[in-house]
Amino acid sequence: MKIVGVGFIRPAIVGLINQAPTMLGYFQVKKIRAHVLISGIVQGVFFRANTRDIALSHGIHGWVRNTMDGKVEAVFEGDETAVKKVVEWCKRGPSGARVDNIDIKWLAHTDEFNGFMVRR
Repeated sequence: MKIVGVGFIRPAIVGLINQAPTMLGYFQVKKIRAHVLISGIVQGVFFRANTRDIALSHGIHGWVRNTMDGKVEAVFEGDETAVKKVVEWCKRGPSGARVDNIDIKWLAHTDEFNGFMVRR
């Protein structure tokens, strides 16, 4: 058995694979940013530590901190699905928290963070 034209097949396949994300769309992952402000009983209940753990487990970058007026503020960046999951978790918070309100601003992804941290 003789294989003919193998040298021409490989570049063609590589070209299709490289174009597949733009051609098919479902390989591309949309990156987003969410800025959230959470109010209720959200300080002194390990909200920040749990938020960090949840964010890291979803591959999210950004930060979380307590505010002077008793709220928790956070910025999440990453894959759209993962960011939305973390924001949904923030609507409940850890077991000792009571979330009364969450203000969410959806913004463009900036890729300015490397990891996720608790700010003081």
